[in-house]
Amino acid sequence: MENTRYLTSQNGAPVADDQNSLTAGERGPVLLQDWHLIEKLAHFNRERIPERIVHAKGTGAYGTFTLTRDLAEFTLADHFNGEGKQTETFVRFSTVGGEMGSADAERDPRGFGLRFYTQRGNHDIVGNNTPTFFLRDGIKFPDFIHTQKRNPHTNLKDAQAMWEFWSLNPECMHQVTVLMSDRGIPANYRQMHGYGSHTYSLWNNKGERFWVKFHFKSQQGVVNLTNDQAAILRGIDPDSSQRDLVVAIQDGHFPRWSVNVQIMPETDANTYHINPFDLTKVWPHSDYPLIEIGELELNRLPENYFAEVEQVALAPSNLVPGVGASPDKMLQARLFAYADAQRYRLGANYNHLPVNCPHATQANHYQRAGAMAGTQCPYSGHQTGQNASPNFGPNQQDDLVEATEFKEPPMRLDGEADRYSRYNQDDFAQAGNLYRLFSEDEKARLIETICGSLSQASEDVQRKMTEHFSNADADYGQRIANTLGL
Repeated sequence: MENTRYLTSQNGAPVADDQNSLTAGERGPVLLQDWHLIEKLAHFNRERIPERIVHAKGTGAYGTFTLTRDLAEFTLADHFNGEGKQTETFVRFSTVGGEMGSADAERDPRGFGLRFYTQRGNHDIVGNNTPTFFLRDGIKFPDFIHTQKRNPHTNLKDAQAMWEFWSLNPECMHQVTVLMSDRGIPANYRQMHGYGSHTYSLWNNKGERFWVKFHFKSQQGVVNLTNDQAAILRGIDPDSSQRDLVVAIQDGHFPRWSVNVQIMPETDANTYHINPFDLTKVWPHSDYPLIEIGELELNRLPENYFAEVEQVALAPSNLVPGVGASPDKMLQARLFAYADAQRYRLGANYNHLPVNCPHATQANHYQRAGAMAGTQCPYSGHQTGQNASPNFGPNQQDDLVEATEFKEPPMRLDGEADRYSRYNQDDFAQAGNLYRLFSEDEKARLIETICGSLSQASEDVQRKMTEHFSNADADYGQRIANTLGL
């Protein structure tokens, strides 16, 4: 029976009985020597890896980025050079604060993480559905996330902690206004915009540097839920956004986003009226208009959710020649934190996994050993850094050379090393500008949503937040005060 496909154990040995444990007699106890039973139970106990602390619940899909405008004048990045060039992509969408079992239709930012599998390595843009964030400095990120998670005493969500933190960190005001507005609960992942949020750098073959922000505009339009709609949907289908994306792709309705950039010459940053590296701010389009450069289409679902969506390791430190970092403090922190989170969750060799290894090139380096050493990338057929070649460099035994032609141009840095206060920047102007853009109905719903949550905090916190809202716009603060009865 050479062609028979036997059920086997993990070491490939055929299993004669997968339904009954080995026992001492028909009614006797199970024997420890039943290695197949032990293997099944031991593996089952380890089927879950540590959950992401943020962005725990999400969905993902593969697709294609098509470049429609050559960017050679700004960058030597391969996937941004050559009009019409197509690059394989993977996108992971997520909620931010909830656990794996939480509902999709929560009032929460949405993660928008994009990977380009380029011919010069994987390039990741890890952002959100908002162009800003709550913080400008990564040193506060653990504290902020603690306020969005469960109270360590009650194990319940804690409105007091959330609003107390925001009241003591007015840099949050812009993002709080976005989150509490009609934009705060996307109906699904297809009908929302995405943003790289951070400021990155581009450099070209002349050694010129530009600052850049990435924008992904949904071609399906933008649809958000009201509080009442979201409450109903959370009860009917906690997996509503996951289901929506799966059904759309299965039915051939491939979601698409127009890919845009804002580009700022390097020297502009020195004199621009806002700090272009402040994640709590946007660059006004009147100063730096959107430039459409391509289209992102998602057209293929993963074969295995755990292997590809749960284990995808997106990180802003995955940069390629022609795309670099910036002095953005939050980005600088995330360059370390994201990759380190994956080393913790998946092990040192997480980039050997098929979803994480380079698809359009191969990795060559001197890193060795660790958990999962020797995993072969199915795309390059290359056993990443785990063969008999030297594990040190430079050496005289292999032909690996440094890619000096892709060297990033020097970035001038000035100033004294210090811990600079967050209070030297205007935390209220853009929040006020956004508020004044809203219609009267939108303002009314914003006030209702804020006060429904803020009313659960202490009066001291309510008064502090009302002061912040007033600093953004007098009417904004007055409506909050009136609703809270302050």
